[in-house]
Amino acid sequence: MASSPSSAAQAARQALADRLRDLRRDAGLTGRELSARCGWHPAKTSRIQKAESTPSDDDIRAWCTACGTEDHIPVLIAASRSVASMYVEWKRLQRAGLQQLQETYTRSYRASRLLRLYSSDVVPGMLQTPGYAATILSRFADTAGSPDELERAVAQRMRSARPMREGNHRIVCLVEESVLRYRIAERSVMVEQLARLLAAKALPRVSLGIIPFTAQRTIWPVETFHVIDDRMIEVELVTARVQVTNPPEVGEYLETFTELQGLAVYGREADALIASAIDALG
Repeated sequence: MASSPSSAAQAARQALADRLRDLRRDAGLTGRELSARCGWHPAKTSRIQKAESTPSDDDIRAWCTACGTEDHIPVLIAASRSVASMYVEWKRLQRAGLQQLQETYTRSYRASRLLRLYSSDVVPGMLQTPGYAATILSRFADTAGSPDELERAVAQRMRSARPMREGNHRIVCLVEESVLRYRIAERSVMVEQLARLLAAKALPRVSLGIIPFTAQRTIWPVETFHVIDDRMIEVELVTARVQVTNPPEVGEYLETFTELQGLAVYGREADALIASAIDALG
């Protein structure tokens, strides 16, 4: 099973810090000596070596130059940029605007050939109705510049559904039965949303599996994640979106998705679960 994405991001940050520390030690330098050569306070060296601070490109150049290991600069800068892209705080993404945030999803979906979506909490964005999406995105209304921005963000999310009908895409969706049961919105919105799932199931490019409450679990529900082709995982946490591109970790998520798929039901059995959720709304 895939490890925690936040843990994976921290592990990558620590690995970079360890490589820089080893270069310093191999050069026979103390932390103070390296700091003096780089022209910064020793506390900065300490923060970088403890993975409390991610070094900039210039920091890495100065560090390697001080250690006489300039040949390591390109590899370490690439590793540092990979670490920086893995863990992106929602607040930073939202500052660009809700519509812009939704557009990042649209672009990655449009560029994919095979998109796997797993959710244990809400209906995946690609399958959401405008009413359901508005309810979800209204959580971030305080960060929106105006009500119009919220509307534009919802419209952008609706555009992210185009790969289900256009282009050469294959969409494999997997949700827990709890997704059908959580009352995210008022009854009429929930009924419309659940009906949308029934309609989406009939699309030739889409496969929708539902993991029932009654499934004998071999793996517990995990965090919501998307697999874009076989190259990148996007994981949604409370505070951040994590992008995982390290092949072994991507492989773990693919194995997790496959195991979860084995618990799901499809076709008429999935229809029955959706119908039951609609009936339960009263």
